[in-house]
Amino acid sequence: MRVYRLAEMGMEEVELLKRRSRLDIEALLPAVEPIVEDVRTEGDEALLRYTARFDGAHLSAADLEVSEQEFERARRLVSSEVLGAFRQAARNIRIFHEREKPPGIWLTEIGPGIVAGQKLTPLESVGIYVPKGFPSVMLMLGTCASVAGVGKVIACTPPTPEGDVSGGVLAAAELAGVDEVYKAGGAQAIAAMAFGTETIPKVDKIIGPGSPYVAAAMRLVAREVDVGPMAGPSEAIILADEEADPRLAALDLLVQAEHSTDAASLLVTHSEELVERVQAILPDLLAKLPQERREVCAHVLKRYGGAVLTESLSQSIEFVNDYAPEHLQLAVREPLSVLPRIRHAGVILLGQATPFTFADFSLGPCNVIPTGGFARAQSPVSVLDFMKRSSVCLVSEEAGFEALAPKVVDFAEYEGFPAHAMAVRER
Repeated sequence: MRVYRLAEMGMEEVELLKRRSRLDIEALLPAVEPIVEDVRTEGDEALLRYTARFDGAHLSAADLEVSEQEFERARRLVSSEVLGAFRQAARNIRIFHEREKPPGIWLTEIGPGIVAGQKLTPLESVGIYVPKGFPSVMLMLGTCASVAGVGKVIACTPPTPEGDVSGGVLAAAELAGVDEVYKAGGAQAIAAMAFGTETIPKVDKIIGPGSPYVAAAMRLVAREVDVGPMAGPSEAIILADEEADPRLAALDLLVQAEHSTDAASLLVTHSEELVERVQAILPDLLAKLPQERREVCAHVLKRYGGAVLTESLSQSIEFVNDYAPEHLQLAVREPLSVLPRIRHAGVILLGQATPFTFADFSLGPCNVIPTGGFARAQSPVSVLDFMKRSSVCLVSEEAGFEALAPKVVDFAEYEGFPAHAMAVRER
């Protein structure tokens, strides 16, 4: 595990560490743009061509939508234990987002005879992008959309070379209330949902994590359809003091590290002893992982992860806020006392009994969370991402109108809009 001593690092080194593995989406745009354009102009024909090229699945247009027979087969293939885990997660996710959902209409009195408020309306159609083999994403996003009351929810997910979709992904789609699932992945799936094809309907919004190519496609279709927050490579910080359990810290370092080689997983602490003990524990834990995951974790801990050794808890907190991680665990003596000092993080887990694993699957909040430092300004996906707000206003003919009219006329004339002023004055 790589160890960064913050006091010995220059500003450029610190900035490089905070940049993590931000991929240059701009560089991929020239390769992705022809795919998006072909699907826009050719529809299913281009979609099927790119599905064969990139996924190895040779489908017909009739094969694109997952059939009821395929859903039935998925129910048989997924074990009762896994279905039980899905149902537990689905229950927690639904409870959380039902409580998060704001009232459909709220009004408040601004002044005598002046009322203003908002009306929240579910989107009419949403497309969910689900990376291959990730039922958790299907469950999280599908349930959010369902609780919001979206009129139609479709999902696109890459097929296997045999033309199948993971049974777990389909089981999650049913639990979440997704209306239709299509066998399409990558940039071509994003284009299909953005523009519509003969088979896949055009939607009002596309949301979901994906590869850099998916992110590039979302950027290209953003003028056609809302694409929501973009989620990049997974990242996590364990903010620890000297009382943190080193074995639990070592275990949790591996959780987000195993996602991919461009993930970031950091232990941030002022305790050099804790760093040394974690380093001593990691080899045995890595040895317990399958070789492929072991190699991914080892790569991450040497490249975009490791330990950041600070000089105090305050400096650790300052580093976390500058980094703005997707996932943050407070492995400190009093997590609730540190919580108010955390300004920038996507999800904050209090204490070492709350591992990142729980947040990824079953705690309730959505696991599609801003990455790459965007937690400074963005939030995890929520019910609100599947709704839109309309402002609602009412002015009474007497008290409200009389209170507003004279000053509004002055305001309109100052900005040079005589028709605005006349519309009030002539009343």
